[in-house]
Amino acid sequence: MIETAKAKITGGSMHPEICGEICFNQMRDGVLITTQICNLPHSNIKCDSRIFGFHIHEGNSCTGDSKDEFKNALTHYNPQNYNHPQHAGDMPPLFENNGYAYLSFFTNRFEVKDVIGKVVIIHDMPDDFTTNPSGNSGTKIACGKIEVC
Repeated sequence: MIETAKAKITGGSMHPEICGEICFNQMRDGVLITTQICNLPHSNIKCDSRIFGFHIHEGNSCTGDSKDEFKNALTHYNPQNYNHPQHAGDMPPLFENNGYAYLSFFTNRFEVKDVIGKVVIIHDMPDDFTTNPSGNSGTKIACGKIEVC
């Protein structure tokens, strides 16, 4: 049984300074996901933190083309074919604080073994939790492949 996995997050060409790590820990009744991201784009205006969409995608590569450098991430991980925001890969948004974001949450939408080889994407806009398939969360700005520890 696979009990832990990680994704090392790196920024794309527009935000190459973004870095971080996402840990997936299998628990008895779900998965504990802990995320630490650094160097996110941020506003210097007090009380004006940015919010970023955050999802597991179906693809297995953080590659793409000139129009979408993370095109091969494909769409949200959604094995049950649910509407957004009930996709297995829909995760809470990241709230940045001076370029740093920390998030820890628990989900029973998948097991760690189910997401090995998939990718995690950070989008430049907050998820609206309504629009299919991506929550209108904008451009993909960072990516990381989920791998066994």
